Amino acid sequence: MTLPPRESSRRFVRFCVRAAALWLVLALSGVALAGGGPENVFLVVNRKSPASLTIANHYAQLRQIPAGNILTLPWDPKAQTTDVETFRKQILGPVLQAVNQRRLSNHIDYLIYSSDFPTAIGLDADIAKAPNAKDWPKVYGTVGSLTGLSYLVQPVLQANAGYVLLDSNWYTRVGGPTMAFQSGHRFVAPGEVLPISKEANQEIRSYVLSVMLGVTAGRGNTLDEVLAYLKRSAAADGTKPAGTIYYMRSGDKLRSGVREHLFPVAVKQLTALGVKAEILDGVLPPKKNDVQGAMIGIADFQWKASGSTILPGAICEHFTSFGGVMTPSGQTPLSELLRYGAAGASGTVVEPYSIQAKFPLATIHVHYARGCSLAEAFYQSVSGPYQLLIVGDPLCRPWANIPQVSVTGVQPGATVKGKLSLRPSATIPSNSAIEHFEMFVDDLRMADCPKDGTLELDTTPLADGYHELRIVAVEAGLIRSQGRVIVPVTTVNHGRTIEVSIAPQGTAPAGAPLVVSAKSPGSTRIAILHNSHLVGSIAGESGRVEIDPAVVGSGPVRLRAVGIVSNDAPMQYAWSPPLEVTIPHK
Repeated sequence: MTLPPRESSRRFVRFCVRAAALWLVLALSGVALAGGGPENVFLVVNRKSPASLTIANHYAQLRQIPAGNILTLPWDPKAQTTDVETFRKQILGPVLQAVNQRRLSNHIDYLIYSSDFPTAIGLDADIAKAPNAKDWPKVYGTVGSLTGLSYLVQPVLQANAGYVLLDSNWYTRVGGPTMAFQSGHRFVAPGEVLPISKEANQEIRSYVLSVMLGVTAGRGNTLDEVLAYLKRSAAADGTKPAGTIYYMRSGDKLRSGVREHLFPVAVKQLTALGVKAEILDGVLPPKKNDVQGAMIGIADFQWKASGSTILPGAICEHFTSFGGVMTPSGQTPLSELLRYGAAGASGTVVEPYSIQAKFPLATIHVHYARGCSLAEAFYQSVSGPYQLLIVGDPLCRPWANIPQVSVTGVQPGATVKGKLSLRPSATIPSNSAIEHFEMFVDDLRMADCPKDGTLELDTTPLADGYHELRIVAVEAGLIRSQGRVIVPVTTVNHGRTIEVSIAPQGTAPAGAPLVVSAKSPGSTRIAILHNSHLVGSIAGESGRVEIDPAVVGSGPVRLRAVGIVSNDAPMQYAWSPPLEVTIPHK
């Protein structure tokens, strides 16, 4: 792999120091009460990639991700690798700055990438600064993964090569109970969280869950394959599937042999949960129509030849050297398992030297079966994730106890002003209970209350126009599964209005421009946003603008219009209802 020259300017060093300090503030200040839903996701999209835009459009609709939780960045889709300084400067740093600027820092637990970002990142610049740089252990390697380095955000922003240590992930839970992830957790030892009330007199580590939705370059999947497995995964939530987890003993001591010692432990724990699990000899499960998960250890395989069927929501992965290398290479890539329906798969982006700590433990399926999301299950089972590329649907949770939420005090589509008093309620499977409720307005967390409490909202600080009230119920206990109801309302406190229309409506003909017409009395301009990215502008209080469909991608596209009096007075904005149109992809 050829890496760009090292950037060593003082300005760049200052940038990384500020970004590292920013992350520590984000992670340790405002602490969200729960993670695991679309409000806790920050989705990063490559605006130069039609595939990345299209995947994000579909995923945002499938998972109901707030528009303010989506960021588009420019990246050359052909650049599948980069160096760590470029990664910090052009991707990770801007992402965290956007989280802070949008006031999302107290509840973002997931940093998700769409597609066409670099999957492998050269670490030479950070290694050169390490105290043992001259004696760098060969088994550590000099390449990390996009998702692994994003998860280890704190030391990566500090350019501290300690992120390569095989025990860098203290969220890993080998013997302890399964636990939901929160970015505000202060880990002081593996599996040990320091309560907020206690002062820390030791090292604190914090993380952010990171997964890539799809790889559509090199040895990745086709766009249609990515959309298919994401759709299957979303439909698997809460289904309590009856399939079987298969642990395969391939006879390859460098691969399956490294993980076999925990196979019996995991099978016993899964059986106690009522989930079927088997240990089989061979490369792949043979002619099984109920594969709800698979742990494989082999260099090369063809899933189709097994005659087996992967069920929706399954985690399937294999232990080998180059499963996460998405540029031309030998050995079977992780995309093979996603192609046949897995919800998530993983592989290392460089030679890992048969080290268990760089791959998931057998208990990944136990965490998953207890109700965790796919991302939580992965990161609770990998103690040294810096080289592991995780791809799939991070929010998939087939065994979760998902609350069904309702709320009184406001009706969907209502026009409201002043103060609202909302009474939430929820039902949940009988073996669980509700702990509390949280309220979001659009992308911002506004309030919480106990399970029998009331949520109070003063709408006067909000801009006039369309908003989504999101009432989220959080399960009691360690897993903390979420359910939600989304109530659209229109606020009318400041006399601001906006009218919009879009043509064509419904499904747009391929290549046809989108024409947005808008009128907002008193506005100096009207901005047209795709999620949070400006794609068009109208000068004055009325007019129309044409939008190139290539700018927004294919699939279910959601646009918003906002009438602006002054950039310094966002309370005087006027927000339109979403403009929805489907753009077919080739």
